[in-house]
Amino acid sequence: MSDASQRPEARAPRGFIDRRARDLAAEREILTRVSAVYERYGFEALDTGAFEYADALGKFLPDADRPNEGVFALQDDDEQWMALRYDLTAPLARFVAQNWDALPKPFRRYAFGPVWRNEKPGPGRYREFVQCDADTVGSARPEADAEIIAMAAEGLGAAGLATGSYVLKINNRKLLNGLLATAGVTTEGQKLAVLRAVDKLDRLGPDGVRLLLGEGRKDESGAFTKGAGLDARSAQAVLAFTAAGVAGGRSETLDAIARVIGGSAEGDEGLEELSRIDRALNGLGVGADKAAFDPSVVRGLEYYTGAVFEAELLLDTTDEKGEPVRFGSVGGGGRYDDLVARFTGERTPATGFSFGVSRLASALRAAGRDLGGAARGPVVVIAFSPDDMGAYFQLVSELRAAGIAAEVYLGASGMRPQMKYADRRLSPAAVILGGDEIAAGTVTVKDLDLGRALSAGVTDNAAWRTERPGQQTIPRAELIPALRRILEA
Repeated sequence: MSDASQRPEARAPRGFIDRRARDLAAEREILTRVSAVYERYGFEALDTGAFEYADALGKFLPDADRPNEGVFALQDDDEQWMALRYDLTAPLARFVAQNWDALPKPFRRYAFGPVWRNEKPGPGRYREFVQCDADTVGSARPEADAEIIAMAAEGLGAAGLATGSYVLKINNRKLLNGLLATAGVTTEGQKLAVLRAVDKLDRLGPDGVRLLLGEGRKDESGAFTKGAGLDARSAQAVLAFTAAGVAGGRSETLDAIARVIGGSAEGDEGLEELSRIDRALNGLGVGADKAAFDPSVVRGLEYYTGAVFEAELLLDTTDEKGEPVRFGSVGGGGRYDDLVARFTGERTPATGFSFGVSRLASALRAAGRDLGGAARGPVVVIAFSPDDMGAYFQLVSELRAAGIAAEVYLGASGMRPQMKYADRRLSPAAVILGGDEIAAGTVTVKDLDLGRALSAGVTDNAAWRTERPGQQTIPRAELIPALRRILEA
């Protein structure tokens, strides 16, 4: 063995986490449920590769000679730069542009998988995480946005969020664009500065955003952020627009917005699109309790061109210490009609929704609705003698063939540590097959679920405890029915 000073330190890279069975089970359950919803809506599954050519990703690439700012990139042997995908939408745009002639139009697809971002990690902010997307490419109809919104609502419900525990907030970029045009804002730089300021409304409040809309704002650390440069009247108009949301129906909110934006051509176009989304959502049975119009939603990404929407969690959530924690947004999306044009030069309408699977799983767990459960382990067959290993493996094969997860203990410890091992695995039961049992054609079953329940002080079901003996010796032929009773209990 090498000298201790030469050994590498066992450590995970910053921003990357190890996930055990409980986390993986929760994410897998969410994906299974949401995928079933997406397929019921007629969306096709698609999986693209983890790597894309860096120029195809098109974002986070300020330095053409070393394109790894924001992404993890490497240079292939043909000297082309490749980067790990930072989301699932940019690969979709490339796929659609590459295969457009052969695709049904509109093209409706959903996808899920890990994405990677070379950003500074922080609490709850990782460099690798799982996303799940659904997109419609090739339809300019606002009804396509409405269907994505309805499907997102149903998907969140299937994942474990009841009505009232989330809301999809909907806006349209054209409304704010029309307002800014009326205020004399014409440059893209100033427009983006306004959007970024409004996007911070929930964190900074109206007063903080007012500063960012004007000359700028100094934060608690003393760092100064340059503002959008609007005059006081224009800044007030923007804030009035963001506050135009009305509690209750979507049509009332549309009326309130119409009174604020002043009838600009682009603003009127945005209002008409939201009106059509409202009618479609009503037809789909999605009320304002699930999907509401909210002018304060702008979404941070620059490529949105029309409707935008954000899924906000309304659940009371706590961390592992029992302290309140706010998750806020768990997903979002919108219309992006210019993304495919980066490859084809032709505008191709598209709309979609994306949510972070790991984030949603964490939010459900914080709300006491963990879909992963306790990551139950397999039935453990206790190993007494090396001479009887053949009998142990024959038994475990019978259990697996019957659909029961099972394993033979393959360590070198005695019976007591083996039972502790089974308990640590959260095994439902341990099966004891000693020499006497083999000779008599019997097995001994220890109900570990019952033992855990009794140790936790479960005393309110005496009949249940009477019917479930903690340990019993039974004929070998009765083992599988006995284990099923334990598993089903």
